[in-house]
Amino acid sequence: MAMSSWICRACRSSPRPLPSSKRSRITSHRSISTNSPFFSVSEEVRQAIAERKPVVALETTIYTHGFPYPDNFALSSKLESLIRINGAVPATIGIQEGIAKVGMSADEINRLVSASSEAGKVSRRDLAFVCGVTMDGKRLNGGTTVAGTMLLAHKAGIRVFATGGLGGVHRGVEETFDISADLTELGRTPVAVISSGCKSFLDIPRTLEYLETQGVAVYTFADGRREEIDFPAFYSRDSGVLSPGVVLDEVEAASMLHAHFSLGLQSGLHFANPIPEEFSIPHAEMEVTIEQALEEAEAAGASGSEITPFILTKIKELTGGDSVEANKALVEANVIRGTRLAVELQKLEAEGEDRQDRPETQASGFGSNYTTTGVSLKVNTPSAPPPLATPENTTIDEPLLDPTVSLEVDSAPIVFVAGSLNVDLSCDFAPSSSCSDPSPELKTSNPASIRQSLGGVAHNIARAAHLMGANVQLCSAVGDDLSGKAALEALTTGGMSDAGVKVMTDTRTSQYVAINDGKKDLVLAMADVSILEDTAEDSAVSEAFQQFWLPQLKQARPSHIVLDANWPPQHLARWLKAAQEIGAHVTFEPVSNVKGASLFKLPKDHPLAVFPTPSVHLTTPNAYELAAMHAAARDAGLFDRQDWWEVIDALGIPDTGARLQMSLATSSALVDQGVPQQSVQLLPFIPMICCKLGAEGVLLTQLLPAGDARLTSGDHAPYILSRCTNGTEDKLGVGGVYMRLFPAVEKVDAVEVVSVNGVGDTLAGALVAGLAQREGKARVEDLVDVAQRAAVLTLKSRESVSPGLGTLRLLV
Repeated sequence: MAMSSWICRACRSSPRPLPSSKRSRITSHRSISTNSPFFSVSEEVRQAIAERKPVVALETTIYTHGFPYPDNFALSSKLESLIRINGAVPATIGIQEGIAKVGMSADEINRLVSASSEAGKVSRRDLAFVCGVTMDGKRLNGGTTVAGTMLLAHKAGIRVFATGGLGGVHRGVEETFDISADLTELGRTPVAVISSGCKSFLDIPRTLEYLETQGVAVYTFADGRREEIDFPAFYSRDSGVLSPGVVLDEVEAASMLHAHFSLGLQSGLHFANPIPEEFSIPHAEMEVTIEQALEEAEAAGASGSEITPFILTKIKELTGGDSVEANKALVEANVIRGTRLAVELQKLEAEGEDRQDRPETQASGFGSNYTTTGVSLKVNTPSAPPPLATPENTTIDEPLLDPTVSLEVDSAPIVFVAGSLNVDLSCDFAPSSSCSDPSPELKTSNPASIRQSLGGVAHNIARAAHLMGANVQLCSAVGDDLSGKAALEALTTGGMSDAGVKVMTDTRTSQYVAINDGKKDLVLAMADVSILEDTAEDSAVSEAFQQFWLPQLKQARPSHIVLDANWPPQHLARWLKAAQEIGAHVTFEPVSNVKGASLFKLPKDHPLAVFPTPSVHLTTPNAYELAAMHAAARDAGLFDRQDWWEVIDALGIPDTGARLQMSLATSSALVDQGVPQQSVQLLPFIPMICCKLGAEGVLLTQLLPAGDARLTSGDHAPYILSRCTNGTEDKLGVGGVYMRLFPAVEKVDAVEVVSVNGVGDTLAGALVAGLAQREGKARVEDLVDVAQRAAVLTLKSRESVSPGLGTLRLLV
């Protein structure tokens, strides 16, 4: 389901009327406080506020000034998703074309962050300018800071705002008087801000002192600790400065907020959430880095609004990117924490509880740190807080969790992906700076960067289709071992179902090891997928097909099935037969040169069928796999079959060949390589072939059915290689051949390539997601470019499938 349709469904109905007793309370506290033409609140946020649902505000400078595109859009999608799956409504706030928007749509966010160089950094003082002025006839865009977001959130009636870090008093303030407007905004705007403290290069003691002068309550979440607790220093859990106050959890923080707003206090509150421990950089280590960054900033003459981005860039360089990973982790943890706080606050407001009627709790103590040694801190609540839907240490390089692709309980998957689920090891050769050879040396040990992740061709395709919005079920098997348990946990943590994964005893979970050179190009790969390879009738995998996967297939009746070539021919034949019985569209992913041949080695009692009722409808090989598949079909005698010849003869290819037409449709180099010719000869068995050509793009070769509109369309004329001329259109249904070379959508520099593993699988998953979701209304050529964009995101990702694929969902 596309994101836009999910949002429409969420806000389709009008706000339900509320009892008058509650309506008056809402009006006094949470009504939208302006009818200005420069201020807009989305229908979804308006309805949530009217219905007293929890809402969490998000700023946009973190996207426009913190991360490059499309990483910033991926982050925005993830943060909104974390809010939704933890029980609240996200309200991303920014300035677009001179209008301050609360609750930006995915398309609006995409337009803002994709042109972040044109967006200003908008605090309270900048709102009038950005909303009121035009430049070169155009309205201005801007990302809102903490101060700007607080102000607009308050105008919309939003109580809780989660962000990364707070501005503060800069070091050397006695000379510069540089104090962030975030602090004064907290002193006059009643919004709760959840962050990981102020940026660590600021003067933390003076920042806390200034907040006290402004009347701002500052508390740090205990986060399970029972010792004296520091106010966090953004990248570090500790700062050496004790927090003015401590709260046990979101329930206690919500009780404070409820009292604060009930008393009508007009200042804000700041709840500091320490960065997850595994991402925390030691404070002493960060201090050395910060001192160097500050010295370089002073030497460069950076000042005013320039100084913070300058220092952050230097910190990124000096930490080797660790600061970026820490930044992503902490903002995600803050969003989850802020959402749980908003949910707890909503409970108190909805029930109208009076704090005096609740059992007294051990207080955290105003203005002083406290220790909990020997003291049990409890807060009685009507119900326990909801569990986290995602671990707090989830980062942007891990799978996106997005409600737009979550399955309803009674909703059957429309895509089944069957094949391998592996634990992957990616070994990238890491030569010393003095080594000029990018290739590892054979027969010896080499320095490397080694990463472990969840992979397998079927898993990668399923993951990509899932992130692109399709309702997917992965059908695979794992062993009853540690790797299998870890794989299942990672799968479900990533938001996918494990209902189709069979746990088998006395066997090993599949593993894949990739050896890449210094350019991240694959040198050698080793795979152990023996768990799927036993073809005996009484084998565990044979029984799993009959008793586990086949019943699920018949019940769900998915419209699309994807098979990877890790299945031996005997098992592949079973899947193809079942797919044909339910009328499913079948995609075949060859996996490798050797395994791709399995499709043409099916048992004699299950021969590969040809057009117009082929066993396989789409395949996505690279040029080497295509050549291997062609050779396997030839060696198996499939090109000698009468039914193959009848379809080939109906394609209308001249007896003299079509070299010139193929060269015009593709390139002379590809024709010399034989790629177009091999594709055409395989069309009777697989009528759609998307050949992945790396930097050259994708070659689509397709058998068009008789009567297809493209055969007579002027727009498609350049891509029609041939038309049926032998009068067999009615009998065979063949119309002609469509051949189109799609150039690469982006030139990716070698330095941007992180891993090639999973790139082809991502392209296949994106294609299938588009075909499945459009329910037969999509053509493959309409999806190739977006599938290439998905592949590029994976090429730049450490994961086997980039979690940023969710950013492309609107294009499917």
